[in-house]
Amino acid sequence: MTSSPATTTRSRTGLWVVAICFVTIVFDGYDLIVYGAVVPSLLKNPDWPLTPGQAGAIGSYALTGMVIGTLCVGALTDILGRRRIMFASITWFSLAMGATALAPNAEVFGILRFVTGLGLGGVVPTAIALTVEYAPPHRRNFNNALMFSGFSLGGVLAAVLAINLVPVHGFRIMFAIGMAPLVLVLPLAWRFLPESVSFLQARGRYDEAAALAAKYGVQPEPAEQKRTPLAVLFGRKHLAATILFGLASFFGLLLVYGLNTWLPQIMRQSGYPLGSSLRFLLVMNVGAVVGALVASALADRLGSKVVTTVAFALAAVSIYALSTDPAAFVLYLLIAIAGVGTVGTQILVNGYVATYYPAGIRATALGWSLGVGRLGAIVGPLFGGWVLDSGLSLDWNFYGFAVPAVLGALVIAAVPRGDREPRPEPVLSTAPQTSQA
Repeated sequence: MTSSPATTTRSRTGLWVVAICFVTIVFDGYDLIVYGAVVPSLLKNPDWPLTPGQAGAIGSYALTGMVIGTLCVGALTDILGRRRIMFASITWFSLAMGATALAPNAEVFGILRFVTGLGLGGVVPTAIALTVEYAPPHRRNFNNALMFSGFSLGGVLAAVLAINLVPVHGFRIMFAIGMAPLVLVLPLAWRFLPESVSFLQARGRYDEAAALAAKYGVQPEPAEQKRTPLAVLFGRKHLAATILFGLASFFGLLLVYGLNTWLPQIMRQSGYPLGSSLRFLLVMNVGAVVGALVASALADRLGSKVVTTVAFALAAVSIYALSTDPAAFVLYLLIAIAGVGTVGTQILVNGYVATYYPAGIRATALGWSLGVGRLGAIVGPLFGGWVLDSGLSLDWNFYGFAVPAVLGALVIAAVPRGDREPRPEPVLSTAPQTSQA
């Protein structure tokens, strides 16, 4: 059966939401992962004498800003609108990246990383909420993964550019590139990014909501009882899941930012040159892109809970196995699987949260889980720096990151089944049906 022209038009129109959010997340990922790509150069910079512990602390400053930005903006998007918040966030973090490129010393550099994080904090919950809202119900996890794979692509971009630019031009050029969204993303978002249908409905703008729903083929979800988003989120019905999702994001983002910050330096300590160490960062993020798409397609069919639990477990196994000094091919394979189980797993957690809660509180729920998760993101770079400074054997760098992956699997396994969580699709029998008299 062929799709009607109206359905095809709505589908193509809805792809603009995925595309704009995808490109925005590319730069979100670039702006965060770029720090890990330049850490080896910063540690060798004679003008800024830094220890690994100090470099880890600077790596946490942007994430500290993201905690504040995410917790505030996650709720503000349900009050002010997701379109406005997206515009403000893009402008903020782009200008802050340009200022970071001009930092005269390590102290100002760290402050500007914190300021950048404030703007970046508004991007992720807004982008996920819009992507899920404008996705067909049977493709919500996949569309979210497709959009959020931009984060890992941003990491790939940071690694590739660092390999080619940092040895010649130094680390500053990497932050100057972070201003590109002002030219590449903001005009497209202004022209094509729609407001949330659920937000318009909640504000009584029913005609606008109906027009957008018809244009994009969205089926508006019924409103919850007249309670504030936070009251619903922490009400008895959702309280356990809310706490568990926060913990899952904590462990997931600890892994993401701990490894993205320290993997190049860990591999350099293992004897690899800078170029090879950055290639490991590249492989990890490529693995995250491919693995997240496959895993999210499975989550749409099998349910988010089982797939996310398995992904956390894969992260634990692969990270632990890196300590066994595997052969080169196996080493790259394990790092790619680690990408699936870290960045890819956090994409799955975000999709799980977005599909678990009602549309009217989706951004608030994402803001909560990611805000708590950012605490793990702060701990990740600090933890990695502490391990490198501690004098423990190299194996402990891997053991330490395997533990939160195990804990993440246990937390997700404990999440209660939600009303909106898709059930596994039944297997259809191909046997001929017999008629009954």
